[in-house]
Amino acid sequence: MEARDFALEVLRATDLERKLRPAPAGLTDLRPGPVLRVDGPGRSPGLAIRSSSEAKVPPREGMADAKQRPRIIHALANHELQAVELFAWALLAFPDAPRDFRAGLLAILADEQRHTRWYLERLAGWGTHLGDHAVTGYFWSKAPALTTPLRFVCAMSLTFENANLDHTLDYAEAARAAGDEDTARLLEAVHADEVGHVRFGCHWLERWREPGQSMAAAYAANVAWPLRPALARGKEFHAGPRHDAGLEDEFIRVIAEARREDAGHVV
Repeated sequence: MEARDFALEVLRATDLERKLRPAPAGLTDLRPGPVLRVDGPGRSPGLAIRSSSEAKVPPREGMADAKQRPRIIHALANHELQAVELFAWALLAFPDAPRDFRAGLLAILADEQRHTRWYLERLAGWGTHLGDHAVTGYFWSKAPALTTPLRFVCAMSLTFENANLDHTLDYAEAARAAGDEDTARLLEAVHADEVGHVRFGCHWLERWREPGQSMAAAYAANVAWPLRPALARGKEFHAGPRHDAGLEDEFIRVIAEARREDAGHVV
């Protein structure tokens, strides 16, 4: 099977089992085909994208409440599902990107599928399923502005996944404080992968930035409002994982000093 066909299958699937099915052995990327920018994903009726006003998510403090915790994990599962779809979207949108970039997209897509399955298993343990609550398409709403591979990694790897370096640690801490060790360990496992995903973004930002341009300046030049450093962090900021991922000190400082309280709540 070709990577293009696999990406189309992921995007068009309307049931989760097919959408989260790993790529078959022997997948090749020899015929990436023409540019194809898909407007949106295939979804079952229960997972149709809704407005953020219909998908209220408890804050981090809700992790202490066994009734609210599944709602938070449900929202995180939706984030991962959108990431699955958008990394498949990128394989279709950027067929002329370097082969090692496309190989990275495929590897991260596989991680996002695995994260989604982990969250679904945790939800099932509580008798909850993805689609039991309304889901938004916040990540999908940014797709029209992702006109180049660099803009894609600045949005996905260096904004959304960058912020998840904080969210996963903070939610894990809150789950552990509530006595939910299984959820805490799940979030820490996702966190470990997110460091690698942010590193992928850093690698390509460094490859594609203008000569003499800092990471922070290259990022600022390749994200479209409302994406900005304030959305690349959580309420609590953790510098260590960003050092591990390869962000320059100046870029880390810019994100650390961004006013998260002005960024709103991403669901």
